[in-house]
Amino acid sequence: MYDFSADPGLSKAERYRELESAARALTDGEPDPVANMANLAALLWEFLPDLNWAGFYRMVEGELVLGPFMGRPACIRIPLGRGVCGTAAQSGETQLVEEVHAFPGHIACDAASRSELVVPVVREGEVVAVIDLDSPSPARFDREDAAGIERLAQVVANRI
Repeated sequence: MYDFSADPGLSKAERYRELESAARALTDGEPDPVANMANLAALLWEFLPDLNWAGFYRMVEGELVLGPFMGRPACIRIPLGRGVCGTAAQSGETQLVEEVHAFPGHIACDAASRSELVVPVVREGEVVAVIDLDSPSPARFDREDAAGIERLAQVVANRI
């Protein structure tokens, strides 16, 4: 059994370094992308405070399809360009949203969500998935969070 947890006294930068290290260790040598996404979703949930959803949407035949996650049941399919996840997948750019209800076309899978961070996972120049983090707190995420999850996405791009 694995015991990955973050010391609550860590700085945000240290927390993301620990998360990246745990992600590398947990996915090293495992070829199954679903198993890796499931464990990564659990790591995100364990390491990052104040979340109400953490997980993946996978690119399948030109649309996002729900992948492994932690949190309440979620939307199953998201068209490219729609909502925060669809915008991130279509643009290939991180979406850092302080107030989701102000985001044009936001898809409210969980009405409790107030802020969101979505980072594309890019492999060989193509978006293969997005990492989606939601919080019930407005402005929960900042550029340091975005940078930490962007590094994680780079680390796991060939493992999911």
